[in-house]
Amino acid sequence: MSTPSIQQSSTSSLSSHLWEGSELYRNAVMDLENAATVMDLDRNVMTRLKVPRRAVIVSVPVRMDDGSVRVFEGYRVLHNITLGPGKGGIRYHHHVNLSETAGLAMLMTFKCSLMELPLGGAKGGIRVDHTQLSRAETQALTRRYTMELMTVFGPESDVPAPDIGTDGQTMAWIMDTYSQGKGHAVHGVVTGKPVEIGGSLGRAESTGRGVVYTIEHSVKYLESKGKPHPKMDGSTTVAIHGFGKVGAVAAEELHMRGVKVVAVSDVSGGIYNPKGLDIPKIKDWIYNNRVVKGFPGAEWISNEQLLELDVDILIPAAVDDVITEKNVDRVKARMIAEGANGPTSSVAQQKLEARGVFIIPDILCNAGGVIVSYFEWVQGIQSFFWTEAEVNARLAHVMARAFKKVIGVKERYNCGMKSAALISAIENLSKAMLLRGLYP
Repeated sequence: MSTPSIQQSSTSSLSSHLWEGSELYRNAVMDLENAATVMDLDRNVMTRLKVPRRAVIVSVPVRMDDGSVRVFEGYRVLHNITLGPGKGGIRYHHHVNLSETAGLAMLMTFKCSLMELPLGGAKGGIRVDHTQLSRAETQALTRRYTMELMTVFGPESDVPAPDIGTDGQTMAWIMDTYSQGKGHAVHGVVTGKPVEIGGSLGRAESTGRGVVYTIEHSVKYLESKGKPHPKMDGSTTVAIHGFGKVGAVAAEELHMRGVKVVAVSDVSGGIYNPKGLDIPKIKDWIYNNRVVKGFPGAEWISNEQLLELDVDILIPAAVDDVITEKNVDRVKARMIAEGANGPTSSVAQQKLEARGVFIIPDILCNAGGVIVSYFEWVQGIQSFFWTEAEVNARLAHVMARAFKKVIGVKERYNCGMKSAALISAIENLSKAMLLRGLYP
């Protein structure tokens, strides 16, 4: 049974409660404050953006395969819906909590605004080690979680998507459960679902593909300014932290361009070969062995060691808060492309930028997923579907436009890429908030 929503009427208590939680939320607020100072943001707008519009905690009881009943804790946070329905993934992970979910929802708000999408920011999750559940248990967990949030989810109110620990099958179960409650198929209630039930072509690869697009734009920008830059060929080395839905696609795209991917990692650790890794063979290895550990012809390293490799480009594409004050001085990459949400702490980011490291911020770098999720949402509502070539062309256009806008703000304010991306997002969002006003 759902607990009452936490509303914005008690700003100070909510802010304090969340501030004491995850590092990701604290960093999101700190980055917001830094950007607000640079752009002289309206103080009332900043106050509203520091806290979510609504945060819901639900109990999710599940009958396990052995007949026992376990109760899991689930969350859904709507940060801001000024521009449109809430949009954000659902995460199944044993470290999920309300504070982290709120921080991720805030990043989704800025990401959607930066991309000029008619969507707001949301995020959800269940605190669970999904690797320990059977398929039947996972389905029961997903369907009960959906039922608890039937009044929250909806194509015009809050549209979930996959995240860590969830996939297209999870979205199919959510869509089916929601549709059963409505009495008809509702394709627009989730994105990232299989193509057979209204999903979009190109959605699965979109986030990783977008990461590579932003790297290409960054290389061209640095070259145009006469600054040291990597090249999109075999002379450039790349390390990828997280060989999942984002990292594996980015690795494959880079490998196809002839770029030398020298290290990748997952929960089992990492593999490293300074001469370059054969990415297609690694994907085949994982298909048969589930993890990268043991892949022949490569040295085993830890995830921590991978982050500290002397490479041209580092792509943190797994979880948040992996580059912090503790290890930032050992990070040697000249460019960091944030494939994950919030992988670099605010303090670490400032130190890296002071050293001349070019950071492609998360709300720009990994926005490919939400862009194609928007395309899927539109296709579902219209019941009119595009070819994969059309999807990829539209994705490339939106990301190029956003990158150009961020660079313009960076040069206007003479600030780092992180601040520039946030300022670009907040400029668009704050205008909409001020035009709509505050009710009542």
